[in-house]
Amino acid sequence: MLLVTAWAIPVGALGAGAAWVLLHLIGLVTNLVFYQRFRFDQISPGAHGHPWWLIVAAPVLGGVVVGLMARFGSAAIRGHGMPEAIEAILTRGSTISPRVAVLKPVSSAVSIGTGGPFGAEGPIIMTGGAIGSILAQHLHITADERKTLLVSGAAAGMAATFNSPVAAVLLAVELLLFEWRPRSFIPVVAAVATATVVRAFILGTDAVFAVPMSQNVFPWTVDLGAVLIGLSGGLLAVAATWLVYRSEDAFARLPVHWMWWPAIGGLVIGIGGLIEPRALGVGYDVIDDLLTGHATMSLIVGILTVKTVIWALSLGSGTSGGVLAPIFMIGAALGALEGNILPHTTAGLWAMLGLAAVLGGVMRSPLTGVIFTVELTHAWSAMLPLLVSATAAYALSVLILKRSVLTEKLARRGQHLTREYSTDPLEAFTVADVARADSDALAQAAAQVGSLPHVYPRQTLREVAYDLADAGATSAIVLGAGGRPIGLLTTADLLTARLHDLTESRHRQRYLPLPRRRVTTPAGEDQLILPAARR
Repeated sequence: MLLVTAWAIPVGALGAGAAWVLLHLIGLVTNLVFYQRFRFDQISPGAHGHPWWLIVAAPVLGGVVVGLMARFGSAAIRGHGMPEAIEAILTRGSTISPRVAVLKPVSSAVSIGTGGPFGAEGPIIMTGGAIGSILAQHLHITADERKTLLVSGAAAGMAATFNSPVAAVLLAVELLLFEWRPRSFIPVVAAVATATVVRAFILGTDAVFAVPMSQNVFPWTVDLGAVLIGLSGGLLAVAATWLVYRSEDAFARLPVHWMWWPAIGGLVIGIGGLIEPRALGVGYDVIDDLLTGHATMSLIVGILTVKTVIWALSLGSGTSGGVLAPIFMIGAALGALEGNILPHTTAGLWAMLGLAAVLGGVMRSPLTGVIFTVELTHAWSAMLPLLVSATAAYALSVLILKRSVLTEKLARRGQHLTREYSTDPLEAFTVADVARADSDALAQAAAQVGSLPHVYPRQTLREVAYDLADAGATSAIVLGAGGRPIGLLTTADLLTARLHDLTESRHRQRYLPLPRRRVTTPAGEDQLILPAARR
């Protein structure tokens, strides 16, 4: 753990550097394409007026370039980054090709800089993860340790992009690590902390979207409003997720090579840009207007409709770009719209709740949604209504959709992925709880004492399962004091813990009795009336 933590520190610094490079690449492409100047500053394609043909042609040409890069460079640059990072962890031993570390940020800069309605964070996750993976591939370490360094780079890039260290760690835990163990958690925190310190020197320490809070305590009516925004945000998250994958299905049916799909998606983007120019690009300026209460009604409606449609449809084309910034914008627009009918409160609060709700619903990561929002805005006093909003959206999304925008893509590739975490029931039982100690078992154990693995009464069943798997055996001898066989344990006995877990989740029973009362019948006899009889 300590060795991996030591390597995670330079990975964190490099992840922050990758974030700086990508943000400046996006600024350069945007300035070259839409403003015909050589500058690196961040500017929205829709900040100023442009000829209609440029608005339409730029994303189409950007899509052509991305398609060519994916076809002749690496197909791994397609998509929004997080599913690809998850797939590398699950199926490729956390190995990412070095060319991805170069092609992913360049292709994303082209896609976003030519008007693509995407964010920089997905590419940063893939690029930072590639940096960690490439370093790990040069070290003599395990696949789990490679995974830790990959996730360290991904989380470091996230933290540096948004100045959100805690949210970056939560995102790593909820979406990428598939465990919460010291061996992975500590190195990731080390990388994120390093990236945040480096960011202070290269990008500053200010909140990305500072929202001044005029209230420190909110009335209960705000929490009720948070439920409403959470439920509507959950519905929007479901609709957007559905639209992304219907778009992907539609592109898969086209009689043209997938290399040309991003160009077709670019045409959709261009048409949307004619309707609402500020829906183009990353749109940090739009998010800031929404969160600070400066957005007009026409901008709110335009973002909510146009941004949602062009983001979902173009993302289905397989182009390169992230999902978080569009979700921020769409969610904030929803909250700002509903804020017109909800009680008046601090400017931007309802937009913040919408942002957290849609993020919690789309990503299925409510805690990340809450912490992300407060770290982006520094509006710490809004923690409770944000938690209510994100959780309501998460609950609705889980009830309606089987998978999230991340896991659905993996499922379509034949991979099963659960996002639920619980204690392993094999950890709750020991060998003494399930081993057989009858005469037949003792006879079998005595006869095979030298050919089977040995276990001990106080070992957990999880430890035993690993021992059996390592030995390629289906049973083990239980040894007591002095090394004497006292029982036999088989793989069938391991199912006792699973059966207990299944029983606790399905079996219902009442331990405390319901209230009862006695009544007197016309004949003068006492009769016991149970609650069921009264009903």
